[in-house]
Amino acid sequence: MTEPVRLPTAQEVDAARANIAGIARRTPLWRLDAEVPGVNVYLKLENLQPLGSFKIRAAINAMKARDPEALQGGVLAASAGNFGQGLALAARRLGVAATIVVPDGSAATKTAALEALGARVIRIPFDDWWQVLMTRRFDGAQGEFFHPVADSAVVAGNATIGAEILEDLATFDTLIAPFGGGGLISGIGSVVRRLNPGAHMIAVESQASQPAAAALAAGRPTKVRHDQSFVDGMGSSTVLDVMWPLVRETVDEAVCVSFAEIAEAIRLLAARHHVIAEGAGAAAVAAALSGRAGRGDIVCIISGGNIDVSKLAPILAGEDPF
Repeated sequence: MTEPVRLPTAQEVDAARANIAGIARRTPLWRLDAEVPGVNVYLKLENLQPLGSFKIRAAINAMKARDPEALQGGVLAASAGNFGQGLALAARRLGVAATIVVPDGSAATKTAALEALGARVIRIPFDDWWQVLMTRRFDGAQGEFFHPVADSAVVAGNATIGAEILEDLATFDTLIAPFGGGGLISGIGSVVRRLNPGAHMIAVESQASQPAAAALAAGRPTKVRHDQSFVDGMGSSTVLDVMWPLVRETVDEAVCVSFAEIAEAIRLLAARHHVIAEGAGAAAVAAALSGRAGRGDIVCIISGGNIDVSKLAPILAGEDPF
């Protein structure tokens, strides 16, 4: 039986920081170079991580939390690509095989990176991929299963981001994080709730799907429509039941941004800071600039920078990738 997912203690966050030291980077917190009346936007640049995503923190910590003997038969995960890369890197260091099941809308740059790390990549339709997440198994592949969201060690790995932010900026008004399954904002939120309890925690979603907004409105996980888009690093058809208690405790509000707003945020980050963000990575900035996150000091999680050149080039040229 799968253990319940829970928020990490302060001691567990400290242990996660020790586990990822020397592999994941301590990423900078930069102030956005853009004039927005009444708003100071700060960028937590997780796109600068090895492999280009915050997921390396979660994957490394989750691997180190498992019994090494259990990993000898290989590791298996369902991932849109970023978590899978972190897991594949850790598996390569341990000399064990990695199999990553990805949804058919996953960016080609992410699957290519998985293969370069030596992982076996299996691409399946999104709905089938979602079932792998739910059941934690995939016929035709073996190995110790790692869930990219619903795992206490994953949440603790993500919480290390919150610890770093609060060391650099002790107080702020709002934090915005992209919402995929809730592991990122829950991990960060667990630290923010302890150390800066007055901060407003916002989950940002795109027009592709809004499971967090639906769950917060209904008071329970609710099925929503999920459309594939260039914003492949976030979004799903529902908040997982096991993650709902964590989301309910750490998320105050969910806001939705359009594809056009995300594309404009990608252009802004590239032009002002030479920062390349994938769709999910730019979504928090889109929310902050839209005014939907309010005023004051706002921290935006730039979750990753793994975007296909075929999508990035037209965005930078001023075109809309949809």
